[in-house]
Amino acid sequence: MIRSDVEIDVPDVSRAVDAVWQRPDDARLALVLAHGAGAGMHHPFMTRLADALTERAVAVLRYQFPYMQAGSRRPDPPRTLVATVRAAVDHVAHLAPDLPRFAGGKSMGGRMTTTAAAAPPGLDVRGLVCVGFPLHPAKRPGTGRATHLRTVALPLLFLQGTRDALADLDLLRPIVAALGPRACLHIVDGADHGFAVLKRSGRTADEVMTELADTAATRMAGWIAG
Repeated sequence: MIRSDVEIDVPDVSRAVDAVWQRPDDARLALVLAHGAGAGMHHPFMTRLADALTERAVAVLRYQFPYMQAGSRRPDPPRTLVATVRAAVDHVAHLAPDLPRFAGGKSMGGRMTTTAAAAPPGLDVRGLVCVGFPLHPAKRPGTGRATHLRTVALPLLFLQGTRDALADLDLLRPIVAALGPRACLHIVDGADHGFAVLKRSGRTADEVMTELADTAATRMAGWIAG
């Protein structure tokens, strides 16, 4: 296993952002993984997901957005977030030119990754993984945040919980269905936006993480196989 702290230069951002690169000895592919709006790459969920994926032969690059690097709670403008996604994907192309690349992220990180893929010149990756896509603000159902998905030409995987307050499944299901066979929606029963489950569900956090990592790794491998 290779684990190293790296820095990524982002165009028009004065300070490089930190990242963590994890490559297992048996790596078959690489995932560029962005964090959500309120927690950076060191959040326990991000760390556990990266570790679980490396156990499944997936190399992972976790990285900070500039606002999180600076210690701010206010996300950067979309232009800066998208530029950071692109810079992180390019960095993995240098770190592991031998591995097929994928990109995605938790919540806002997934939305900004799909936004980057939707705008020219797109992203040089084989597919996208959205972990808790934030379709709308809590208690304000809507679909405006998904409009750009129609112009994403890459395969897409959406991992969503049934209790996610930021993604009404009655709204998300038809959106994913309209994208056609390139898109897949995997529902995690009982999970909220952070993929926590109630004790009465009988499920554990480890079981949910196993489901997320297994699904993501299997789907990405399937995209490579065609």
